[in-house]
Amino acid sequence: MGIETLIAGMPGTVAQGIIYGIMALGIFITFKLLNFADLSVDGSFATGGAVAAMVILSGHSWILALVLAFIAGAAAGLITGVLHTVLGIPDILAGILTQLALYSINLRIADNQPNTPISVDKYNLAVSLRYKTDALITVIVMAAIIIALMYWFFGTEMGSALRATGTNPAMAKAQGINVNVMKALGLIISNALVAFAGALFAQFNGNADVNMGRGAIVIGLASIIIGDVLCTALFRKKSNFALALSFVIIGGILYYLFIAIVLWLKMPANDMKLFTAIIVAVFLAVPYLKNKANSSFRKAARRGGKGNA
Repeated sequence: MGIETLIAGMPGTVAQGIIYGIMALGIFITFKLLNFADLSVDGSFATGGAVAAMVILSGHSWILALVLAFIAGAAAGLITGVLHTVLGIPDILAGILTQLALYSINLRIADNQPNTPISVDKYNLAVSLRYKTDALITVIVMAAIIIALMYWFFGTEMGSALRATGTNPAMAKAQGINVNVMKALGLIISNALVAFAGALFAQFNGNADVNMGRGAIVIGLASIIIGDVLCTALFRKKSNFALALSFVIIGGILYYLFIAIVLWLKMPANDMKLFTAIIVAVFLAVPYLKNKANSSFRKAARRGGKGNA
């Protein structure tokens, strides 16, 4: 494959990256705002795909498919929230338990079929890999709307209470905020967005698979980290919330661009998880190494100043 093939597929690559970015926005809520390690997203991503597939195959519109996928993801987040806040199960274990349960639930939703094709020839889909440019425009508009809604919500009293819960739970509780309710609410919104992205992903690729969410948490974290590093590099001062959310989407795009380039170079597909781990490790290490280098430079400068005094 030549460079022309890579360029020709760029609209589809960017569109898929934005879908991953929407998923990462959901993970951003738990990972960045709530400081909650939610592993249930691997399951809720597939839940969104399974729900969307069955709704569309039953003859209903893609709009209803996205709405019901959003609601199904919210229900999955509620389960994790109840396990953690009501039953006292640690966050990681609560997410794992929900993820395990969702595998069986997703199979039941998909009528015990591990893979459910959705033909673009038979059904009207929100996005499709066949119509890359249209899909790109659609997901850009959806991502912009989601970012605008998130920016508005987290500026409200309830959204601020949710952010305060993640920043300092003890202080939030002292201010009269119900910390458990805020955690559950964050998990509900997070998994709803992840399932919404899963519904888009299933339509884009023309099939819903019960294993399609495997590794979703890693992809989401990679998108967040890449976006955060870039945002910090380009804007040295602390950026506003809308900009941070936008860079999560950009991180999703760049992540999938890296993957597309790896595939274009004909590297083994079985090594994809290894490449993903390397990408995340590099972007995680950059801020640390940069701060360490700056710290060493400042110490050297101080020693030099004292020597010349």
